[in-house]
Amino acid sequence: MENLFFSLNATVPVFLMMVLGLILHKIGWIDDEFASKMNQFVFRVPLPLLLFGDLARVDFGKVWSPKFVLFCFAVTVISIGISAALSFFFKDRTIQGEFIQASYRSSAAILGIAFIQNIYGTSGMAPLMIIGSVPLYNVMAVLVLSLCKPEQKGDFQAVFHRTIKGIVTNPIILGIVAGLLWSALGLPLPRMLDKMVSSVSGMTTPMGLIAMGAAFDIRKAFAKMKPAAAAAVIKLVGFCALFLPVAVGMGFRREELVAILVMLGSATTVSCYVMAKNMGHEGVLSSSVVMLTTLLSAFTLTGWLYVLRSLGLI
Repeated sequence: MENLFFSLNATVPVFLMMVLGLILHKIGWIDDEFASKMNQFVFRVPLPLLLFGDLARVDFGKVWSPKFVLFCFAVTVISIGISAALSFFFKDRTIQGEFIQASYRSSAAILGIAFIQNIYGTSGMAPLMIIGSVPLYNVMAVLVLSLCKPEQKGDFQAVFHRTIKGIVTNPIILGIVAGLLWSALGLPLPRMLDKMVSSVSGMTTPMGLIAMGAAFDIRKAFAKMKPAAAAAVIKLVGFCALFLPVAVGMGFRREELVAILVMLGSATTVSCYVMAKNMGHEGVLSSSVVMLTTLLSAFTLTGWLYVLRSLGLI
């Protein structure tokens, strides 16, 4: 019950924030243009700063474990490959990019540290899980959304150059590169800069969720319920069932296993919607998957935690 209440406390406020955005749009306090501007702001400023801060604060020397990082990286690569393969089962190719990223991208950076601290009192292996998965999550999301953009026009060379330019100039990629370089060089994060980064990046989730709720179209969402449900099942159950036994077989336990569980089975991150919307996609499928996985993850994550604890693995 304690784990259930913790999971509910982590997920229900997220869902309520989306509902708040929906209500504010219905009563006319947020119109479509304002919601679009909010999305663009989150994409260009708070989200890159969030990724920069998460990575810049990691001390590689203290927590480095090549086996764990390589496992997180390899599982993320395979998950992306599985999601891409499954996306071809849907006739509507305009949703392919959104389906792929919504199926594999977790709220790992936001939930990972919170979950492990709640169970063990320290952040444990969460920073390493973030290093092994989050940069790849975002880099591949930019690549997938660029290549699978609806109504992509022009010859292959023009599309290729446009895609490369989009990746190199993408604010998410710039935030990741800056954070990794800062951490690798061992530079301290001055208190004033740290507070500024924390304050601005703290707007990412609430603003992104409110904007997503305001732009949420229930009629369109029901039209895409089949792929949304499929992505939710893959995200919350499929990858956990596939990779957790592998992780156990490789000897991962306690904090390592909980970090892997969060990486595999937490709700689809709101930045999926923010990125999709800002890179030329409709965003309806992304927002539907975020809402579904957020609602259900409290129960599925608690179920996985119960199984792992019952087996004496955490």
